[in-house]
Amino acid sequence: MKRSAILACLTLTVVACAGQTPAAPPERTGLEPAQTTPSASASPSPSPSPSRTGPAEFTAKVTKIARDRLPYSWRPGCPVSYQDLRLVTMTYWGFDDRPHTGELVVNKNVTGDITTAFKKLYDIRFPIKQMRLVDAYKGDDFDSIEADNTSAFNCRKATGSGNWSNHAYGKAVDINPRENPYVTASGSTAHQNAEQFTKRPLKGKGVINPGDKVVRAFASVGWEWGGYWSGIKDYQHFSKGGG
Repeated sequence: MKRSAILACLTLTVVACAGQTPAAPPERTGLEPAQTTPSASASPSPSPSPSRTGPAEFTAKVTKIARDRLPYSWRPGCPVSYQDLRLVTMTYWGFDDRPHTGELVVNKNVTGDITTAFKKLYDIRFPIKQMRLVDAYKGDDFDSIEADNTSAFNCRKATGSGNWSNHAYGKAVDINPRENPYVTASGSTAHQNAEQFTKRPLKGKGVINPGDKVVRAFASVGWEWGGYWSGIKDYQHFSKGGG
């Protein structure tokens, strides 16, 4: 073959190869594994349920108390200076089965006793109706009791006595005074809303009974319970050294 013919043939071959279209993909034979998608009826993997958050832990903060926070409960001539008192802001368990924050004013020498005892009460979920300074009731002990208010310091005389109460020294606390009333030797109480609570032992929310966990909590820090007094019973009352 002549050289010119050979070159022409090679040129035609290159052009033909360059113009070829890509080969089509092979048809499925039915033997290849088919891709699968999740069934619409399949149950989804369970999501982890959120963890339940428990009640807040007990906290207590002790600070100095400003004179203007005690407009009714303290006055010149009281047996303790307001500068020797402390404000205890702490957690308590409410009648609504929820944690709350309350305030008590006590002598600076017993803040450790108070926080220790009330932590024990919180840990056993002993319910307290409310915890406010008696100044919220203008220092009136009767009105504070009527409101079922747990309180501590109040510069006043002991009931039926001319002597200072331990409350006047900041070394006493009254807890749930409606459920735990002051009861005379004859068995009566000055508060009509507390008449159903004058006997012991007695079941009920917020009630304190002889030898129970509340009494033992305060006994553990050296505080005495008024429910053990002879004759008169003061079921709400705990104090350092009695009285």
